[in-house]
Amino acid sequence: MTDHHLAQLNVGRLRWPLDAPESAGFVDGLKPINALADAAPGFVWRLTDEGGQDATSIHPDGDDMIVNLSVWKSRQALWDFTYRSDHLEYVRRRREWFQRPTEPIMVLWWVPAGHLPSVEEALARLARLREAGPVPEAFTLRRPYEPDGRPAPT
Repeated sequence: MTDHHLAQLNVGRLRWPLDAPESAGFVDGLKPINALADAAPGFVWRLTDEGGQDATSIHPDGDDMIVNLSVWKSRQALWDFTYRSDHLEYVRRRREWFQRPTEPIMVLWWVPAGHLPSVEEALARLARLREAGPVPEAFTLRRPYEPDGRPAPT
């Protein structure tokens, strides 16, 4: 086991409420996509609400914002799940369900193995990325850093 795991947060502003017919494709995919994540190599943890299925009832900045917060063993594990699994189709369809972002909506940072970040911690990391761009404490898949703060090869 490594000393660090990779935390990731992504946020989205819904185009319609989750119970609207236009959101059905997104809502219908939550359970299978979350199951895919749970079984993915390198997956450690994901935020869920009190129901334990997903985090769609957690709205840190208005009812139209939802969050996805997870922890992975490595950048490669997160990359493989995001872009080399059935999750990719979900990524491709995001404009159907989410407003076009005007600022970064995803942030990564290293956490000590065993640490499960809070939504507040994650939002602070996203704010840091938005303020400073990619830095060791708040970065992106395209501009990653190693746990020791060195820029990572891409």
